[in-house]
Amino acid sequence: MLPKQQFDKDEKVLCFHGELLYEAKILEVDQDASTAPFRYRIHYKGWKNTWDDWVENDRLRKLNDENREIAQALKRQYMESVQKPAKPTTSKRKTLPSDFSSTRGSEERYASAPVTGRGQKRGRNADLEEEEAFQNRPMIKIPIPDYIKSLLVDDWEEVTKNLALVPLPSQKPVNTILDEYFEEEKEKRFPGSADMDLLEEVVAGMKEYFDIALGRMLLYRFERQQFLEARKHWTEGKGEWKGKSGPGDTYGAEHLCRMLVNLPEIVAQTNMDAQSINRLREEMIKFLRWLSKNTKTYFLAGYEPANQDYIEKTRAN
Repeated sequence: MLPKQQFDKDEKVLCFHGELLYEAKILEVDQDASTAPFRYRIHYKGWKNTWDDWVENDRLRKLNDENREIAQALKRQYMESVQKPAKPTTSKRKTLPSDFSSTRGSEERYASAPVTGRGQKRGRNADLEEEEAFQNRPMIKIPIPDYIKSLLVDDWEEVTKNLALVPLPSQKPVNTILDEYFEEEKEKRFPGSADMDLLEEVVAGMKEYFDIALGRMLLYRFERQQFLEARKHWTEGKGEWKGKSGPGDTYGAEHLCRMLVNLPEIVAQTNMDAQSINRLREEMIKFLRWLSKNTKTYFLAGYEPANQDYIEKTRAN
């Protein structure tokens, strides 16, 4: 029996990469021989072109509501697996004495310094080579508007000093912010152009990364109990939580900006080339300028003081 072509060129699909399903587009269809299976060259939405891949039918799924739900379920399972608290490790970093230090080291950013010395003996040459290789990687420098910087400092003080929380779910969550930015920005770009494709990929990539990064590096320690409670609401989907399925539907501009501040650190750990980094930087500058002009629309007017029951739960964990 001749193999059957199940997908077409330019069709939008879901494609397995590891254990997760990602939205992708079929760029080419190929069959070397009449008996060979069809292969499809796909581009993952929000990913750079170096991740384009040739795949067979078994890695592809039709882009429909049923398969979207499967993709969301796989993502939730993955997030639960990586968000389990890690075992405590010994640290040689001087930290600010606080019962509620950040899980991502944000308090340390304001009041600590690394201690020299290494926990493991290594050759000096190996250390120098490793440091040189890291320093030679393309770096991204994103100028954060001053007003957003001040809002981030206020955000840090509200959570870590005043023991207050952002109300959840946000009235203007990250996905809504990015959708509204996309709708406004796309009017300045030609449909089908490289600039339009880049805008689509950057917005999709920010959504994807925010969902993964939120629980891993964007929360202060005092917020983790609130995050655990939010996850329960995502499962139940009742009341104001109906339709909320993850961080991008729940958290707002404050946490989005925490991610953008950490972006240079994040990019330094990737294999992005200089050209891709420059394009990303330009897109981030445009987005931050837009967000800075719309802070009253997207940022909180006030935080909610945590009640005593919540504080006790946080101290117990």
